[in-house]
Amino acid sequence: MSDVIFRVAVRADLPAVIALLADDVLGKARDFTEVDEAYERAFADITADPRNALIVAEQGGDLVGCLQITYIPGLGRHGAERSLIESVRVRSDRRGQGLGRQLMTWAVDQARERGCALVQLTTDKTREDAHRFYLRLGFVASHEGMKLAL
Repeated sequence: MSDVIFRVAVRADLPAVIALLADDVLGKARDFTEVDEAYERAFADITADPRNALIVAEQGGDLVGCLQITYIPGLGRHGAERSLIESVRVRSDRRGQGLGRQLMTWAVDQARERGCALVQLTTDKTREDAHRFYLRLGFVASHEGMKLAL
């Protein structure tokens, strides 16, 4: 997996990124496979915000993974910034080969280099494989998360 490149997504990556989001048990029910105005707007908002980055993993010219990093300033922890990682996906034919570990390690290293005090993420309670994956990476299930759908 040494030939994997991690980079900030560009507009041309958007169809492959939304395909990754939809190629998932939960994503099938909440994401679409066609780029529409809502995806275009969200992508423009992410790329315009210096505290957000949509990252893609590219291997052999193919987009094989992605995640979004958001850097959150805060007063807690003595004014420390934290990194929030969301929408972690690895293309289904590349899962189980270490790419997810490599992608997450890269993202954590970015947060560390930026001086973040911690990296946080949420994962759906039904994603037991993801829970084991994040625990193996050193994440701790230290909080109970809550969401309110609007």
